[in-house]
Amino acid sequence: MKLNKGILFVLLGAGCFGFTPIFAKLGFSYGYSLGQINIVQMMISSFLLWSFTLIKRPSFKGLNKRNLPQIMITGCLIGLTSIFYYGAMQYLPASLAIILMFQFVWIGIILEWIFSKIKPAPATVLSIILILIGVVFASNILNGDIKGLPFKGFLFGILSAFTYAGFIFFSGKVAVNVDPLIRTSLMATGSTILVLVLFMRDISTVLPLETNLLTTAVGVSLFGAVLPPLFFAVGAPLVSGGIANILTSIELPIAILSASIILSEAVMPLQWLGTAIILAAIALNELGSSLFRIRKPIKA
Repeated sequence: MKLNKGILFVLLGAGCFGFTPIFAKLGFSYGYSLGQINIVQMMISSFLLWSFTLIKRPSFKGLNKRNLPQIMITGCLIGLTSIFYYGAMQYLPASLAIILMFQFVWIGIILEWIFSKIKPAPATVLSIILILIGVVFASNILNGDIKGLPFKGFLFGILSAFTYAGFIFFSGKVAVNVDPLIRTSLMATGSTILVLVLFMRDISTVLPLETNLLTTAVGVSLFGAVLPPLFFAVGAPLVSGGIANILTSIELPIAILSASIILSEAVMPLQWLGTAIILAAIALNELGSSLFRIRKPIKA
């Protein structure tokens, strides 16, 4: 029962995150900057989450001076993911930014190797290779469609993959005995502080708050900073890191579909083939490892 609950909540978190490109692109089309969008997003996120916390009044049991900063630092990772992910969308098509961010899958495997001492199995190594092959197809690099696109966009996209992988990994490790709502609220607070520091010069430009900016910020807040961390906080501790990686893969087709249907971005058949290869590689990683049980802790 706990496993099923964990699966459901991780799926919901990943699915929500898949809709963020719609609102990020909408905000940029209105002429708002990366800083303005992130500032209002994080402020709304913190306000909503702490409002839910005050209404529900969960127990603060398990929260202490040691894990409080750990929770907030983990929250900074989702803040950085938003900055890099939306930053990539300023320079790249949403579908390509999504593909780059989705490299969090194999990065998460590396994190598991480093921090959990779980050596990648042969099936995992093969899945990483397949993911990279899938990226070649999904990015449409074979047709030369990425020529002329700013390097900064690719850098932001890869950085978002690293920070997202770190968030998924550590959200299932840090202070798991603390109420999920309190953990998520503290994570949002950490993200808000980080964003306000990084975009200090943009703070004065968000007031008075315009309707278009508010609409954009509410969208990216709910689907990018409120619901995913909340769902992950509940679900991630109940499943293994490998299963979490597979479940979060639902974000990829949802995000690309939303970019194609709502943002009217052209997605070629070759790109869908690459997406399918990436999804198959993710499944191979977990299913191959669980079937053969060949992952072993690294000896000291």
